[in-house]
Amino acid sequence: MTTYRTTTDEAVTSTELDPRGNPMLLEENLARSRMHDAEVFAQRQRLARRLVAADRWRRLAGWAHRRADQARAVV
Repeated sequence: MTTYRTTTDEAVTSTELDPRGNPMLLEENLARSRMHDAEVFAQRQRLARRLVAADRWRRLAGWAHRRADQARAVV
């Protein structure tokens, strides 16, 4: 008798094909999906932080402009 594993083992039957055609275990597929979701979330967070920072600088520039106009009006 041999201890050779056949293709009917659970690990082999629960494989899927990734876009490149390589067999991938279900756990690997789930890990890749979660990693992709985390990357998309991080990308959206970076964009949101950049938008908030731009808005903050825009408000600061407006305030500085108004202060400069007031200073010119006094002199």
